[in-house]
Amino acid sequence: MLTHGDPDEEEEDPPAEEEEEEEEEEEMVDPLETIRAKCEQTEHCVHLKERLEICEARVSSRSNTQEECTEELFDFLHARDHCVSHKLFHNVK
Repeated sequence: MLTHGDPDEEEEDPPAEEEEEEEEEEEMVDPLETIRAKCEQTEHCVHLKERLEICEARVSSRSNTQEECTEELFDFLHARDHCVSHKLFHNVK
């Protein structure tokens, strides 16, 4: 037989343990993302990212264009990933 208590008693705050687990999960950082961010700061990547942003600004300012920034995007991603590969795989043992 089920009995229903006071409706205020049914809703309880989650236990403190669950909140602590959520905080721990938020603190985890993907090392790949960290290395990518560092590589994006290098002179070569900064230059290529600027070229990409200039292209994107130019394309978005036009109402009718077939231009895309694919080449600039690939150049930037290639340079960043090249940098990442040297940093990431150098530490793998």
